[in-house]
Amino acid sequence: MSLDTTFLFIIEVIGTIAFAISGIRLAAMKHFDIFGAYIVGLVTAIGGGTLRDVLLDIPVFWLQNPWYLAMTGAALIIVIVFQKVLVSHDRLLFIFDAIGLALFVVIGIQKTLASDYPMWGAIIMGTITGAFGGVVRDILINEEPLIFRKDIYATACIAGGLVYWVIELLGGTMVFQQAACAVTVIGLRFGTLIFNWQLPIMIYKAPDKKEPEEREEREERK
Repeated sequence: MSLDTTFLFIIEVIGTIAFAISGIRLAAMKHFDIFGAYIVGLVTAIGGGTLRDVLLDIPVFWLQNPWYLAMTGAALIIVIVFQKVLVSHDRLLFIFDAIGLALFVVIGIQKTLASDYPMWGAIIMGTITGAFGGVVRDILINEEPLIFRKDIYATACIAGGLVYWVIELLGGTMVFQQAACAVTVIGLRFGTLIFNWQLPIMIYKAPDKKEPEEREEREERK
């Protein structure tokens, strides 16, 4: 196993555990049983990568290696053992989610480039890898998906991918590209927490139904 492959595997392990913990923690807050919490954590960890592999027409990663199922089990044990700390502190969920998001973006980009797709496609696949598992997680726990809210989420993934691309064009090493991408995603996510960064909200103002009625009344008076 080469150094780059080893580094990518380490990133994937950390990202899987971080995302699984974020999913299991939310399931615990919704009072899911242990099996339900495990499924939510597993879907959070593998959902984005599964869609990525299907779209790239390559073997689905977790069907080739049982480690991902075991890592989700380890995440479940961590949440059970440290339940009081993990479930009662919202910022811990934010940290785990931000770490998982950043590392999965890196993994998605790397695997897409390894399949000989262009960089713009790799950025899209990196975003899908990072964000889609969270979408499925939120649907399963009956929450509005975070990606569709005003928080900078998928946008952070795209920004991280663009930083990766720029450093590649400047001749930076692969490890530096990966690290800069992850730091960008995490930095933007923490910016939403600390500085309340957010995207503009689409606002639709329904027409006032009283206006036509008042206009008709004025015409009748005339």
